[in-house]
Amino acid sequence: MTKSLHSKNYKNVIMRIKQARLDAGLKQAAVAKILDKPQSYVSKIESGERRIDVVELIELAEIYSKDLNYFTQ
Repeated sequence: MTKSLHSKNYKNVIMRIKQARLDAGLKQAAVAKILDKPQSYVSKIESGERRIDVVELIELAEIYSKDLNYFTQ
């Protein structure tokens, strides 16, 4: 069984996270500032280097004005 971090479904979630940020017209640094995190935090999520949990996904959904379902379609 493939680890979920490397699964096709997880890669699709990551792709949607990045697309949602771009759709919102935000740079990684701006999102990081809202989250009070370093820019590398957002970069690592979007590259798949850092695993995202549900609470973090909810925060990003709110920042990007997206329904949580958007990320799992």
